[in-house]
Amino acid sequence: MKDLRGKALLVDPVLTKSTAFTCKERKEFGLRGLLPYEVASIHKQIDRVLGSMRSKTSAIEKYIFLNALLESNQRLFYRTMIDHIEEIMPLVYTPTVGEACKEFAHIFRKPQGFYITPEDRGEIGTILKNWPEEDVRVIVVTDGERILGLGDLGANGMGIPIGKVALYVACAGINPLQCMPVMLDVGTNNISLREDPLYLGYPYPRISGDDYRSLVDEFIWAVQSCYPNALIQFEDFLTPHAFEFLDRYSRQVRCFNDDIQGTAAVTLAGIHTSCRITGKKFSDLRIMFLGTGSAASGTAELLVDGLCNTGLNKAEAQRRLWFIDRKGLVTAANQNIKPRIQPFAHQHAACNFVNAIEDIKPDVLIGATGVAGTFDEAVVRKMAAVNERPVIIALSNPTSHTECTAEQAYRWSEGRVVFASGSPFDAVRYDNKLFKPAQGNNAYIFPGIGLGIYASAARNVTQSMFLAAAKVLADTVTDQEIRMGAIYPALTRVRKVSHAIAVAVCNVAIEEGLCEARLPEDLDRYIRSLMYDPNY
Repeated sequence: MKDLRGKALLVDPVLTKSTAFTCKERKEFGLRGLLPYEVASIHKQIDRVLGSMRSKTSAIEKYIFLNALLESNQRLFYRTMIDHIEEIMPLVYTPTVGEACKEFAHIFRKPQGFYITPEDRGEIGTILKNWPEEDVRVIVVTDGERILGLGDLGANGMGIPIGKVALYVACAGINPLQCMPVMLDVGTNNISLREDPLYLGYPYPRISGDDYRSLVDEFIWAVQSCYPNALIQFEDFLTPHAFEFLDRYSRQVRCFNDDIQGTAAVTLAGIHTSCRITGKKFSDLRIMFLGTGSAASGTAELLVDGLCNTGLNKAEAQRRLWFIDRKGLVTAANQNIKPRIQPFAHQHAACNFVNAIEDIKPDVLIGATGVAGTFDEAVVRKMAAVNERPVIIALSNPTSHTECTAEQAYRWSEGRVVFASGSPFDAVRYDNKLFKPAQGNNAYIFPGIGLGIYASAARNVTQSMFLAAAKVLADTVTDQEIRMGAIYPALTRVRKVSHAIAVAVCNVAIEEGLCEARLPEDLDRYIRSLMYDPNY
């Protein structure tokens, strides 16, 4: 225990057991008199935590309470989160994290994570040594410019890396001491934030161009020097930067972009599972996207790879995918088409959203707009008119930005929709039948990817790994869950899913010659041995 004793041990968030210290430990570590009489088990402590948390009247109050618990007793926080993942995850991450980011400077208590500003240029490698841990295996980094569907939140966006780290620990068992949330605080163009007297970030307009790129580059290579075993996860960067950095660094270092590749894999898994409900073949599907940002275009690219694996050539696969933007159907005649969208701009007359559904008859509709209500009643009813079992996946979060609610999707489709969303929704009863909508949460994918990269020490993260992860996720959905209309497994099984994904990632790393670790024959057992299990 680091040689800590007495009060110093009690307040150390990593080592404390609070009232769970035994009588022997209290005597040995100088704790007698510093604790009430009872020796409380971790399970009794969890009951106390849940009672206090549930007494709070709003989600943001519960977030603040849980964050305080994390800062005071790490093991108790993660044990509570793991054992009550369905209740806790929406409070620690989506949708509550959106509100937490907006209020980040106002609810700030203790520093978490690592901040880099333009004033650190030339010294990033030096200041990284201020981080207290040396064996960093996962780094989640954002620049705060495109936080969820909320836009530029500057340094307030640190709530995202902090939340993602919590999911790495709870969902895949990466040790919290090996995880590092990072904010590239390069300023903000959100004037209201810069004028907020409580704002904690770099209070200037965002740097851009070569100044911005060179700072990111310095950070990437400083990480390689300081933490050569670390995986870098890019999070909530503006779409052009997201693709630029992924293209630039993915063949050089261990990195991926969760908004692009994690979203793509969880969506692909949901589409695979939906075929078990609709009875359609994956290779026959026509898929339509509303939105042309990083999530939509990244998902389309992974879907092309998945369709090619069924025997289609790339051109045939691309012809199965269509895009809608603010002006309607994206066609070959459109001007200024984004480069990543051009392969999906097919020959077709210009038309609006509803007419495009009528003409193309997509089997699957995917929303990645960040704009609430864009799947309105006319859209959902038209999808139900051209499909016996329409598949609608509304990815945008937080909940206030989702394309439609679960209740709307079931009601407007007369209970025939196969629905999933990026934010959680309660079960819906329609026509005397109970539907449990699935949440297409990236937490099903990125923690397992991270665990697999950790175990294999793979030099790079490849598309094949995300295809393998999507297949594993789809295969874990039970027949009972299918009958409830869910196309993803219960969150209570997310650690098992992450373990299975990690095994698959290791196998891909071996097949692609990227594995730098000496892996034992019993890969299942080895990966399980790496997973952090918080207990006293």
